[in-house]
Amino acid sequence: MTKQVDVAVIGAGAAGMMCAAVAGQRGKSVVLIDHAAKLAEKIRISGGGRCNFTNIDATPQNFLSQNPHFCKSALSRYTPQDFLALMKRYRIAYHEKHKGQLFCDDTAEDVINMLKAECALGNVEWRMPCNVKTITKEGELFRIETDAGDILAGSLVIATGGLSIPKIGATDFAYRIAKQFDLKMVEPRPALVPLTFDADSWQPFVALAGIALPVEVETGTKKARGYFKEDLLFTHRGLSGPAILQISSFWQPGTPLIINLAPDTDIAEVLIEGKSSSKKNLGNQLAQWLPSRLADEWLVVNGFKGDARVADMQDKQLRQLGASINHWSIIPNGSEGYRKAEVTLGGIDTRELSQQTMMVNKVPGLHFIGESVDVTGWLGGYNFQWAWASGVAAGQAI
Repeated sequence: MTKQVDVAVIGAGAAGMMCAAVAGQRGKSVVLIDHAAKLAEKIRISGGGRCNFTNIDATPQNFLSQNPHFCKSALSRYTPQDFLALMKRYRIAYHEKHKGQLFCDDTAEDVINMLKAECALGNVEWRMPCNVKTITKEGELFRIETDAGDILAGSLVIATGGLSIPKIGATDFAYRIAKQFDLKMVEPRPALVPLTFDADSWQPFVALAGIALPVEVETGTKKARGYFKEDLLFTHRGLSGPAILQISSFWQPGTPLIINLAPDTDIAEVLIEGKSSSKKNLGNQLAQWLPSRLADEWLVVNGFKGDARVADMQDKQLRQLGASINHWSIIPNGSEGYRKAEVTLGGIDTRELSQQTMMVNKVPGLHFIGESVDVTGWLGGYNFQWAWASGVAAGQAI
C-alpha cells in the first residue's frame, strides 16, 4: 500500500517533532518517520537528563556557520520566549542554571511528552521504528520507500541531525540525501567536544585528571577568534569542561589554545610585589590561586622546586612562571570525536537553502532543518533553540 500525505518528516528529534506539530496543526496531513525504537534520545540525555532546552539570551551571535546571517530569520521569528510560552501551556517547571541556560525542574521526558502532545494536536501519524530505504522525486511528489510501505509526500523534511553520539542512533542520512540531490556541504566535524593531546606531551598532566577550575581560553584571530570564560576540567587524555567544549567549535587543527589558569590575577605581578613580605614557598603561594595539586604539578612541569621560597626567586623566574599560568599555550592533537561530541559542526551548506523556509532552492518541497545544516550553537541550550526555530520555520512554510 502507498500512502499519500502533504508532508513527510524524517527524524523524530527536537527539530522533526516541532516541524511535524506545526505543519499538522496548520491542517496538513503529516507522517513522522524515525528509525529508532526509542523516541528523542538526544533530548532525553541532554542536560544530565533535565534537558537544557534553550538559552534565554540566544542571539545569532551565539551560532557558527560559514554563512553567519542565515540563522537570523528563523531565530527572530521563533524566540526562547516563544518556547517558554509553550512550556507554560503544559505547566512544565523550569529553572535558569548558569548564563541563561534553562533546564526542566524534573525531567527531559516532560519536553518529549509535550512535543508528542503537540504532534497529536496536529494528527501527526507516526512510523517508528521504521527504516527509509530510498527517496525519489516523482514530478512534484517525493516517494519514500520504507520497510513499512511507500509514502508519497508533497513536501519532505529531513531532520535526522548530524554525526554526534552514534551510540544513540546518529547517522549520515541527511548528508546522503544532500549528496543525492547534489547539494554542497560544509565538511562536518565534531563540536562541543573534549580535546586530546599526544600521550607523551600529556603524560605530566595525567595525574591531574579530575581537577576543575575557572579559566579564560581563546584560539584563532580576528573573525575566527573564539574566547570563553568558563570551567576547565583535566582528563586522562586531555582537557574538557565547558570552557573546552565551547572553544572546540572554534579550534582549528595545528593551532594553539591560549589558556589563562588564573583569570583574575596577574601571577607574576603579585609574586614580585609580595617577594619582600612573603615567607611562603612557591607551592603554598600558588595554591592561593590554583588547586593545590595543580600548583604542585605545575611547578614540576615548568622546572621549579615547590619548596623554593618566593623571596629567594629572581624576578625573571617569577615572570616566566607567571606567563606559564596566565598564558599557557598548548596545541591539541585532536578531539574525542563524535562519540563524545554534543553536536556536529558543518553540514548542508546553508547557501543551498531559503533562510525563511529552510527549503532547498533548486529542489522545491525538500527542506533540511536542525543539526543537519551548517548552523551550530554554543554550549548551553542554543542548539535546541535552533532546532525549535528551524523546525517552526519549515512547518509554517510548507
